[in-house]
Amino acid sequence: MIREIAEKTKYCLNCKVKPCSQKGCPLNNNIPGFIQALKSEEYLEAYKILSETTVLPGVCGRICPHEKQCQGSCVRGIKGEPVSIGELEAYTFDTAHTLGYRLSDCYEKIEKNNTKVAVIGGGPAGLTCAAFLAKAGIQVTIYEKYDYLGGLLIFGIPNFRLPKEIVEQTVKDILDLGITVKYHTELGKDFTLNEIEEKYDAIFLSIGANVSSKMGVEGEELSGVYGGNELLEYNLHPDYTNKKVIVVGGGNVAMDCARTINKLGAKEVTVVYRRAEEQMPAERKEILDAKKEGVKFAFQNNIVKILGENKVEKVELIKTKLIQKEGESRLSPVNIENSNYQVDVDYIVMALGSKPQEYVKDLGLDLNKWGNIQIDDEYKTSNSKIYSGGDLAGIKGTVAWAANSGREAAKNIIKNI
Repeated sequence: MIREIAEKTKYCLNCKVKPCSQKGCPLNNNIPGFIQALKSEEYLEAYKILSETTVLPGVCGRICPHEKQCQGSCVRGIKGEPVSIGELEAYTFDTAHTLGYRLSDCYEKIEKNNTKVAVIGGGPAGLTCAAFLAKAGIQVTIYEKYDYLGGLLIFGIPNFRLPKEIVEQTVKDILDLGITVKYHTELGKDFTLNEIEEKYDAIFLSIGANVSSKMGVEGEELSGVYGGNELLEYNLHPDYTNKKVIVVGGGNVAMDCARTINKLGAKEVTVVYRRAEEQMPAERKEILDAKKEGVKFAFQNNIVKILGENKVEKVELIKTKLIQKEGESRLSPVNIENSNYQVDVDYIVMALGSKPQEYVKDLGLDLNKWGNIQIDDEYKTSNSKIYSGGDLAGIKGTVAWAANSGREAAKNIIKNI
């Protein structure tokens, strides 16, 4: 074990209460447990402990907002620096694989039974659900519209944050549990829910929600206005050479878009966010990295309208102030009257959140007021045979929370079928 990692494992207090696990981690990973095994250089044991609750340690160890989750609840962080939980989690995955250990080594081998479950969508929620079903002996088939699995882990997160080989290894490990995949098979195009409902004992629906939300401002229909989610998913970027680009939003998608566009040669990239920097939902590390790379930030600014004849030429912004509204814990931005100003811009990227595809309305399942699939406490939809999770069901927008929904849905499927 390298000296730096050894020191970081010793820094963990092995708390009995485990706030990092119980309060901070969406997956409730046994964090002190795997760190103690890692400290003793018991790499397979450390990997096994993580694999009790997650099948994505190599991913989550790299991209989770650790400061707001596990490390944000670390006792060490009260008076100093928290334990480097994310780094140790990723190190466990990497080292276990270097030594030849795989996910299948972490579970007892169980013969497949006659129960069949379809998982529609191979993103974090779908992969996790499939894995936990498979290790329980259930025959699982994943239906995936692309020729690869991983969902936003592949198309939504740039390679500089999450190397694709880590995702590919993770996916291979999961499939090696005995899971079948039907690639290039898209819901609503190649099959319907009704058609496969007859073939399976249960269905887990996890096709994501990757349609970029819009602001509804004047000029948003002009050429040169893009959705951040679509830019990352389809990788169909314009030529940014000598161009000025504004990215609107404050989450990790906004940071990923801004950093990607900056690396692709834009003359100037500015993130416009209507609140203050400390209120940004993006991980602190991503904000700092963006700044180091030259991305500019316009905090407490809001877009009023986008100007141009047929394409984007200018944008009108307005300054905002933050006020405390009754009944709300978070400060709210309010436009400052007569603080409008205009700036030249070539492209605008909307990274303000996302919503499900339009055809979700035609699936015959109840939706909530935001257009997401409505689920109950067991992740069941209005059709008791169909479960849902991840972004499609409006689960909190991090990979760990999506994975949590897949795992918990699997538990309920196993219990109910």
